[in-house]
Amino acid sequence: MHGMSILEVETLIIGGGQAGLAMSEHLGKRGLPHLIVERHRIAERWRTERWDSLVANGPAWHDRFPGMSFADIDPESFASKEQIVEYFVSYAKQICAPIRCGVAVDALRRNPDGRFRAQTAEGIIEADQVVVATGPFQRPVIPRIVPSESGVEQIHSAAYRNPGQLRAGAVLVVGAGASGSQIADELVRCGRRVYLSVGAHNRPPRRYRGRDFVWWLGVLGEWDAKVAAAGSEHVTIAVSGARGGNTVDFRELAARGVTLLGSAGSYESGVLRLRPNLAENLARGDANYLATLQAADAYVARHGLDLPEEPDAHRIGPDPQCLTHPVLELDLAAAGITTIIWATGYALDFDWIKFDAVDEQGRPVQQRGVAAIPGLYFLGLPWLSRRASAFIWGVWHDAEYLAGHIAARRARAVEASAAT
Repeated sequence: MHGMSILEVETLIIGGGQAGLAMSEHLGKRGLPHLIVERHRIAERWRTERWDSLVANGPAWHDRFPGMSFADIDPESFASKEQIVEYFVSYAKQICAPIRCGVAVDALRRNPDGRFRAQTAEGIIEADQVVVATGPFQRPVIPRIVPSESGVEQIHSAAYRNPGQLRAGAVLVVGAGASGSQIADELVRCGRRVYLSVGAHNRPPRRYRGRDFVWWLGVLGEWDAKVAAAGSEHVTIAVSGARGGNTVDFRELAARGVTLLGSAGSYESGVLRLRPNLAENLARGDANYLATLQAADAYVARHGLDLPEEPDAHRIGPDPQCLTHPVLELDLAAAGITTIIWATGYALDFDWIKFDAVDEQGRPVQQRGVAAIPGLYFLGLPWLSRRASAFIWGVWHDAEYLAGHIAARRARAVEASAAT
């Protein structure tokens, strides 16, 4: 775009990760001209915003696009972040995606004629349609609980790489989803003293009766589940593909030395107060786990499947001491805690969209990714159309729907132009 004051495109896709590539494939199949701009590199968040040992949370046969399998990986294994980056780079080449990397959109505006105007350091891009495919991991959230002057190092899980980067001493991990549970597990395996603050979560079995839990979610119809109400869609899921995949079991973590805590509350004079909800949070996670097993058993019986029974899987281990005698006040210095890792998720950030496209909570106003503003689309967000929407194969199907919508919109514009 050097030397160009304004570049005209039909459809501009902002973001070169899984959502942007899926969108490009479906537009390309329909012969619809488009351009992807990516602020850094393809799949950048997998490259620089994940810890070193991270692997996919779903097996390779599942966490992929329909048009390409992972090369040289057992379909039942879990791809490393490097293999995932390589997969997306190869996929972009396979579909001949028109992508320009190193181009960040600083501002998106609407022209008086209804078209869109994207401002970049490389120049202006004007488009009939814009697909915002920037993903759900936009702004790491660190709750304002422990002040920076506490003397304790505080980082978000997006900045965690490995145990060696942390100060010597104990570590407090806040958040018990996939990131928090996996990081706590890695740290305790390295001999660190670990405290883990456990909030509300779902805790599915990694495998049951010879099938991965993603397979069970599929046959049980869970991937197609719709959100019950706006704002209620997010449920933290404790799942792991690490070391070949295993069921996250907080009681087992406690048995290996992790001190489990309730949700983080307030902080004063070096003391972190914890909410007295550890038992309740663990019980709800156990209930979710058992309900999944029961639903799977019912499905096997209903369809007469020959899958081996696993009666031991239904047994919940004994309560650890940190559950029977919960810690409600934690003196960070006395506990030797030198680092807090906040595995507390992300917030959406669409401040660069300079017109009314989001609600008071910053969520896009849209239906299945089609925004209230004609020609604007969102893709890759959790629960965009169903539970699967933020996952690799789920975003591919959402992109197919949006490509059909864009094709119909273009056809109407051509017809209107011909009529005049």
